Amino acid sequence: MNTFIKTVLVFAVFAAVGCGGNNTPDKNEKAKEKASMKVKGIIGVSVLTLTNPFFKVIGDTIKEQAEKAGYSVEVVSGEFDVAKQQSQVKDFLVKKVVAIVLCPCDSRSIGAVIQEANKAGVPVFTADIACLASDAKVVTHIATDNFEGGKQAGIATIEAMGEAGGKVAVLDFRQAESCILRVKGFKEVIDAHNKKNPKAQITIVAELPGDGKKDKSQSATEDVLQTHPDLAAIFAINDPSALGARAALERANKADAVKIIGFDGQPDGKQAIKEGKIFADPVQFPDKIGQQTVAAMLDYFDGKTPPKEVLIPTGLYKKADAMKDPELK
Repeated sequence: MNTFIKTVLVFAVFAAVGCGGNNTPDKNEKAKEKASMKVKGIIGVSVLTLTNPFFKVIGDTIKEQAEKAGYSVEVVSGEFDVAKQQSQVKDFLVKKVVAIVLCPCDSRSIGAVIQEANKAGVPVFTADIACLASDAKVVTHIATDNFEGGKQAGIATIEAMGEAGGKVAVLDFRQAESCILRVKGFKEVIDAHNKKNPKAQITIVAELPGDGKKDKSQSATEDVLQTHPDLAAIFAINDPSALGARAALERANKADAVKIIGFDGQPDGKQAIKEGKIFADPVQFPDKIGQQTVAAMLDYFDGKTPPKEVLIPTGLYKKADAMKDPELK
C-alpha cells in the first residue's frame, strides 16, 4: 500500500511539473526579448530648467514617446545657464546621439553650439524657445503660439482693469524668444485699445527682468511698487513670475489693488486663479509640444521633410474655468 501511494505521488509530481512547463510562460523571456531589442539611437534633450513643471512635462513626454518608437532618451536641465547647456550639447555629440532637442537658455547664444551639431550631421529641434542665431540650422521649431497667447493676455488685462485704465508693469525674460513674442503680442493689443479708448488709457510704465523666476519677479515687483505705488496691473510672462508678483503685492498690502495676468496654466497658477490671486492665464499645452517634437523627429528619420515650425494655440483660462477644473482643490 505504501509503495503504491509513493508511486502515485511521484507520478503526480512529474505530471504537475510537466503541465507547469507547458502552460506557464517563462517570466524572463519578455525581459530578455526587450533587453535584446536593438535601440535605434540616443536622443539628447536639454530643457531650460526641470524645476519648472512646464519644461519637465515637455522632457517627460519626449522621453515617453521616443522610447515607444525604439529610441533611448537622455533629458538634462540647462538651469537658465547657456554655457552649461552648450556643454550638454557637446556631451551629446560625444555620445553620438541621433538627434538633439533644445529649449534654449538663450535664443541667440545657443547658436554656436547648434552649428557644431550641424557640422557633425546631427539634426537639431527646438521646443518652446526658438534659436534666433541666423547661422544655426534647426530642422523644426515646435512651440506655443506665443504671439497670439500674448494677445490673449492683453485682452485679459483690459478686462481686468475695466474702463478706468491705468498703469501696467511687465515682468519679462528677454533671453527667451518665446517670452519676447508674448510681450510683443500683449503690446499690440494694448496699443490698439489705447487708440480706440483715449479716456481709458493703459500705460506700460515698466518692463522689468523677472527672467521667469519667482524670487527675481518678486524683487522686481517690489521695486516697481516703490516707483509706481498706483500700479493697476502686472503682466508676467509665466506662472512663477506671476506668483512672485503676487508675493510682493501681499507683502506690500496691495494684493487687492493690482490685477495679475500670468501665462502657462501650470497647476499652481491655475490654483491661484481659482483663489483669485491671479486674474487669468493664456494656457499652454507642454504635452502637445513634446508629442509634436517627437512626431517631427520620426518624420525626419523616415526621410520626410517636417515643417519648419509647428505652433500650438493657447486657451485663455479664468476663474470660471478654474471653478470647474476637477484637478484643483
